[in-house]
Formats: sequence, C-alpha cells, structure tokens
Amino acid sequence: MGLEISEESIRAFELFADQLKKWNRKINLTAIISDEEIAVKHIIDALIFAGCVRDDERVLDIGSGAGVPAIPLKIVKPSVPVTSVDAVGKKILFQRHVARLLKFDGFEAIHGRVEELCGTRSHGFDLITSRAFSRLEQFVGLAAPLLSGTGRLIAMKGPGVADEIKADEERLATLGFEIVSVTPYRLPLSKGERNLIEIILRKAA
Repeated sequence: MGLEISEESIRAFELFADQLKKWNRKINLTAIISDEEIAVKHIIDALIFAGCVRDDERVLDIGSGAGVPAIPLKIVKPSVPVTSVDAVGKKILFQRHVARLLKFDGFEAIHGRVEELCGTRSHGFDLITSRAFSRLEQFVGLAAPLLSGTGRLIAMKGPGVADEIKADEERLATLGFEIVSVTPYRLPLSKGERNLIEIILRKAA
C-alpha cells in the first residue's frame, strides 16, 4: 500500500478496535466484531484506500458509519484534513469519542445527511469516498456539489461491481463524470474481494 505504519499508529488502531468492541456491546455500530475481522475488514481495507490519498487532499467520507475509512486514514495520514458524515447520531458520537482519545487535529465528524452539507461546503473537498454506501449513480449525485473542480471520487465496493458499472456508466456521463480506473484487490485471510473505483469530472473535448 506504500504506507509506513509506525508503532504509534498500531497502538492507535488497537485503541480504535477496543473502543469499537466496547461501544458495540451497548449500541449497534457494526456487525464486524471479532479482532480478526476488525483488523482485516475495517482497518486493512481502509488502509488500501489510504494508500491512494494524497497528502494535500481534503477528504470527505460519506456514510462513514463507525468511522471507516475516515479514522484509519487519519491515523496513518494525520496531516490530511478528514471530514466524515453519517445520518446515525450514535455512530458520529463514537467517531468523536475516538477522535478525542487519539487527539486528532483536522478531523470533523458531522451528524446529518450529506445533502445538508451542500449549503456550507460546496466544492470544499478534493477527494470524496464512500464504502458500500449506495449505487455509483447515487454516490456521484450526492458528492458532485461538494467536489472541487479538480477533485476525484473513490467508491469502495465489493465483488460483482462490473454489472453496476455497466448499468450506471451512461448515467454518470450525463452527470459529467467518468470512471478512470477500477482497482480490484483481495483482503488477507480470504476475507473477500473488493474494488476501488476512481471517478473524475469529464474533461472537455
């Protein structure tokens, strides 16, 4: 992934995992609760995305749930400004709790719908992501007003994405966007197949 993971980062991941399990016993944050699955399906999956993030990009994570990929990204790239948004209040409270414990600087967790950001954060982000949040067409439609003119979108998707791309690609073009890369990868320990789909504004002819 091209990342250097420090001992401090590993301790931060351990704290994140411990807090996730602790909170999950009281409120339902995620169905992924074993140490092995948290390590692979949450942390490593997020780090594969983090390896694509440039140091000067302002990142928005839509529908971030328990903070993935937002929190692992912030742990390994602390200088990158990260904003996460989710409509479920308890998930945002958890993210803010972890952010306080890890003393994040430049991390914001917003409780609300992404549509509500358009009035205050129009064109405010260089990279917008979502993980299994919605179909590509819906993701792009929600993200477009928040994306800077030179920005890009990266959708984190599971297997079988080719059919979704085929179904949505024409609609993305009408929105002014095009898919420029699809990067498949396998999670360790046979934990599944994933894809990173990079989408940008179409260049004028």
